[in-house]
Amino acid sequence: MENNKPGKNTFSRLAHVGLVVRDMNKTIERLTALGIGPFTPRMPPPDAQEIYRGKPFVPSQRVAIQITHVGDMELELIQPLNGDSPHREFLDKKGEGIQHLGFMVDNLQDDVKRLTKQGSEVLLTSQFKGGGGVTYLDLDVAGFIVELVQRGER
Repeated sequence: MENNKPGKNTFSRLAHVGLVVRDMNKTIERLTALGIGPFTPRMPPPDAQEIYRGKPFVPSQRVAIQITHVGDMELELIQPLNGDSPHREFLDKKGEGIQHLGFMVDNLQDDVKRLTKQGSEVLLTSQFKGGGGVTYLDLDVAGFIVELVQRGER
């Protein structure tokens, strides 16, 4: 099976851990005191076209995101702001915690197609004008949500 070769597996390149928080400032203050940080803001490109459960989604109005590097990976803090989002949904149902793992992929469309054929549910998609994008998927196992990321042309 082609997808089992090293470097070809959808889940072989862990890029970040997404942590949903209620209070960004308190979380950053605590993590910084523990030696994790510094944090910097991150938002998707302003021209990204995002869809959450079939409806247009404007990330800058719905979430605040801060990141830091932990070894070779990023820790992504996400605070839901206004309206519906996968992050608000998670916070309301489960409280604060690890919401998703983010993986870099070479072909987002093919990986999403394969995973949805196997019963995974698309929660959010984002297409970037220069190519690439992001898709959140619920893998339908143990509440496991992944974010698949394909870099676009720069």
